[in-house]
Amino acid sequence: PTEPPSPQEHGLDFQRLLDASTYKEMFRQDMIRWGEEKRQSDPGFFCRAAVEGALQPVWVVSDTRRLSDVEWFRDAYGDVVQTVRVVASEETRKRRNWVFVTGVDDAESECGLDQGVAFDWVITNDGDEVALGEQLEMLVQSLHRSL
Repeated sequence: PTEPPSPQEHGLDFQRLLDASTYKEMFRQDMIRWGEEKRQSDPGFFCRAAVEGALQPVWVVSDTRRLSDVEWFRDAYGDVVQTVRVVASEETRKRRNWVFVTGVDDAESECGLDQGVAFDWVITNDGDEVALGEQLEMLVQSLHRSL
């Protein structure tokens, strides 16, 4: 069997994998399977990759997908970790061209943090730029106070 694609290992167009394009969808399930295999052999693989070389007093790790990721950061950094969940309604997501795909959007990689995490912050991103800006400003102010 061939190994599922990873951008670096298989010459994929990383930028095109970041959007909701057909290109991304062609490789999405394979990317999820590749990620699962990496996590099974080393649960901290992606977490360590995210923090490698990070020297700033505050930095953001975006897009954690699993409870094990959150637990890794809490174990490694303790009380300084702030968890942030960004949510959007299903209606908003559909306006942004999201289409539910069985076996992908109900997999742990997409909904593994829907339960079991008490997020420090929940940011709503339904297209109201003013509301989004106000929420982000509150988060940034809180981070500044904790420095």
